[in-house]
Amino acid sequence: MDKTAPINSTEYMNHISIDCVIFGFSNNELKVLLLHLKYSKEYSLPGGFLKYDETLEQAAQRIVKERTGLDNLFLKQFKVFSDPERSKSNKALLDADMAGTDHDKSFFDKRFISVGFYALVDFRKVKPTPDLFSDHCDWVSLNTDVSMLLDHKQIIEKAISTLRLQLSQQPIGLKLLPRKFTMPELQKLYETILGRDLDRRNFQRKMLNYNILDKLKERKTGGAHKSPYLYSFNMERYQKALEDGLSGIW
Repeated sequence: MDKTAPINSTEYMNHISIDCVIFGFSNNELKVLLLHLKYSKEYSLPGGFLKYDETLEQAAQRIVKERTGLDNLFLKQFKVFSDPERSKSNKALLDADMAGTDHDKSFFDKRFISVGFYALVDFRKVKPTPDLFSDHCDWVSLNTDVSMLLDHKQIIEKAISTLRLQLSQQPIGLKLLPRKFTMPELQKLYETILGRDLDRRNFQRKMLNYNILDKLKERKTGGAHKSPYLYSFNMERYQKALEDGLSGIW
């Protein structure tokens, strides 16, 4: 939802919400974009509601763009969260009550079934933007333990496990790495997502066999060791791999 616009309950469908797990990769860490609520002091996933005239995918794109300033993202629906108890103790009601606008407060005090989407974004291009109920919007490391609203911690955990499965089915890295990157940087991204180390030679052989990388003539400069070659994703073959899938398990 827009940072300043009140919620008009006649514009949005009842009982359906969307929670977006927005991943970025920075300093060899996978991070997630979180909102910090003004009054309840909980961290929350960027989320919102489904308008009557839009699809779930359009709503998720809108929500992510409002928080990041980006569009044309890799965005994937990964699970529906429908536990009848998930909305029973909603601390965000305090923030809705204290927001000081003319939105319909009763709209929030209902059971919501939430559709989870995850997005992969370029960390450097994001302009984190808080919403009406939050005082700031931050990148938070997955290794940081923070108090979170409702079942949002479980939603993040499910998004991570889905992302790990994707590594064996589709390529990853296009939205998370800079346009030019080294093989060690790509390997570190995979290791961070998987949560374990990978053999360097096996990783390189597997990635090259996928035939989605272009080896550049340039080398990365400024390091203490021998400068590694830079790579970029071949956009045509990367897109084909997204559509046709990959083979192999990490």
